[in-house]
Amino acid sequence: MGPDRGSPADGAAGGSGLTDPSTVRFEDAVRAHSGRILAALVGRFRDLTLAEESLQDAWLAAAEHWPVDGWPDRPDSWVYAVAARRALDTIKANRRRYDRERVAHEHADRRVLDDVDRRLERWDSGIDDDRLRLIFTCCHPCLDVEAQIALTLRSVAWLTTDEIASAFGVPTSTMAQRIVRAKQRIARADVPYRVPSGAELPERIDAVLRVVYLVFNESYLSARPGRPLRVDLADEAIRLGRELAELMPDEPEAIGLLALMLVLHGRSPARFDGAGDLVLLADQRRDRWDHDSIAEGSALLEAAMRRRSVGPYQLQAAINALHSQAPTFDETDWTQIEALYGVLASVDPSPVVAMNRAVAIGHASGPEAGLRALDALDPERLPGQHLLHAARAEFLVRLDRHDEARAEFDRALGSVATEPERRHLERRRATLR
Repeated sequence: MGPDRGSPADGAAGGSGLTDPSTVRFEDAVRAHSGRILAALVGRFRDLTLAEESLQDAWLAAAEHWPVDGWPDRPDSWVYAVAARRALDTIKANRRRYDRERVAHEHADRRVLDDVDRRLERWDSGIDDDRLRLIFTCCHPCLDVEAQIALTLRSVAWLTTDEIASAFGVPTSTMAQRIVRAKQRIARADVPYRVPSGAELPERIDAVLRVVYLVFNESYLSARPGRPLRVDLADEAIRLGRELAELMPDEPEAIGLLALMLVLHGRSPARFDGAGDLVLLADQRRDRWDHDSIAEGSALLEAAMRRRSVGPYQLQAAINALHSQAPTFDETDWTQIEALYGVLASVDPSPVVAMNRAVAIGHASGPEAGLRALDALDPERLPGQHLLHAARAEFLVRLDRHDEARAEFDRALGSVATEPERRHLERRRATLR
């Protein structure tokens, strides 16, 4: 097993003939196609490391050949074919390291192009979904939950190790080691590449749902410079959510997660202005929202909650449905939102939920009540401390305590991670007297 080599989008194009616009196009192609191509390769060769290394080699070959030969009509087919041949070459060169089942794949060498079309049809139809199989493979109980999530974000969502490390709040080197160890454990345990049986689902479903939600979160406010909104990731997370809801129609939380993503995604067209600056909910143009997506999510939520087995995703969906159904921000039912956050805190007593509940208290009962609730929190336990300071600053502004608010904005600016959030905080600070 070699070290985690990262994504070709992190620099594979640097030494190629790609110009700047072509580099952006190439990185977009890597992001759009890598997850599903990797899933198809793992489905064929049953070896995550072999599939990932072959795919990376294929993207490097693409970076060299496409500027000279021109872009293929089907970039995904081109990359899959090259990656599959690289994997077969590796198997041939290392026969003693592989069992008879893997060696037998070399006889399929001449059928690679036919295999491409067949697998692309499977991707498009959503039937027998390779990517969903890969998620369940990565979320195997032989790994701890953090390793399951990190490996899945790397392999399925094709997030960089830097992005995953940022999401977990750990150094990149630490996360790289975790991912390598997770791959090694998957290989040693000979984990089958399949969606588990009904009896096995309960022990994996929590991690699978969390992975899909984290993929969606990365789309909602991406850490990637210049790409604050990753529509491709949002679409993929919602597609996976639909697959899970179909796979487990009796699991209310799977339906609740899909409802949550649809409601949030419905507001995404108004989350950034033309300059790429963040627009908070209070200032968004609600006529720009995708109301069909919001309505679908709300209907799914109602169906899920009729099961009377309410979990955190359903509660989050209910909170966001209330936000989305209010005609204006001032007409938001903050009292009900505060009550829902109270229920959510009882089933998910996380610092982030506690902070969001404190903000809801401030809107429902006044800024002084909000400040008291925020002051009861431990900033060290929050993964995004800038959000706590920003919330305190906004309540202080409402109380006309501008010097204190300015100091809180400064603290928030000292720990903010994304550029759109930074620009927003700077604009808010500049408005203070």
